[in-house]
Amino acid sequence: MDTSIAPTRSNLLKLKESLEFATLGHDLLDQKRTILVSELLRLVDQAVNYQDRMDAAMDKARKVLMRTVLEQGRLKTAQLSSAVNIQSDFELSERKVMGVRLPQVQTSFSGQGPFFSPEGTSILVENAIEAFREALELMGHLAELKVSIMRLAREVKKTVRKVNSLEKIVIPDQKQTLAYTSDRIEEAERENYILLKAVKKSLSEKRGGQ
Repeated sequence: MDTSIAPTRSNLLKLKESLEFATLGHDLLDQKRTILVSELLRLVDQAVNYQDRMDAAMDKARKVLMRTVLEQGRLKTAQLSSAVNIQSDFELSERKVMGVRLPQVQTSFSGQGPFFSPEGTSILVENAIEAFREALELMGHLAELKVSIMRLAREVKKTVRKVNSLEKIVIPDQKQTLAYTSDRIEEAERENYILLKAVKKSLSEKRGGQ
C-alpha cells in the first residue's frame, strides 16, 4: 500500500483507473493462460501419439531391413542401398497462438524409383525404403510438436507469474491504497465540514453580538 499519495479527488480518480486497468490486464492474461494451457495439452496428446507412431515406424523399418539382409545378403543390400537416391527436404513455417510462434515442419522427398532392376530383388527392399521414409516424416512432425510444447510451456510459466503477481500483489495493493486514500479524503472532508460549521457559527455569533 502506498501511503505517500496526496489525498485528492484527482489522485483518487487515477487510482481507480489504475485498478481498472490492472483488473482488465489480469482478466486478459487469465484468458491467455487458459488458451495456452489448452493448446499445450492438445499438443502433448499429439506428441504422445506421434512418438508411438514413430517408434512403431522405426521398429518396422529395422525389422524389414533385417529381413532384407537375411534374404538378399549384406553385400547386395549395401549395393542396392547405394543405388537409392532420395533427397529429403524440411520446409519450415510458423503459426502463432496468443503471440507465441510455433514451428510447422513439412517433409518432402525428391527422387522416385525404380532405383534398381526388380529382377532378383526382393520386394522387401522397396518396403524398407518406404518404412524409413515414413519414419523420417514422422520425425519431422514430432520435432515440430516438441519445440512447440517447449515454447508454450515457457510462455505459460511467464503468463502464470504475471497473473499471480497481479492477483496476489498488484491488485490487492492498489485496492488497499484506494481504500486508504478514499478514507483520508472522507476524513479531510469531515474535518473541513466541521471547521466550516464552526466558522459559520462564530460569524453568526459575532453578527448577533453587534
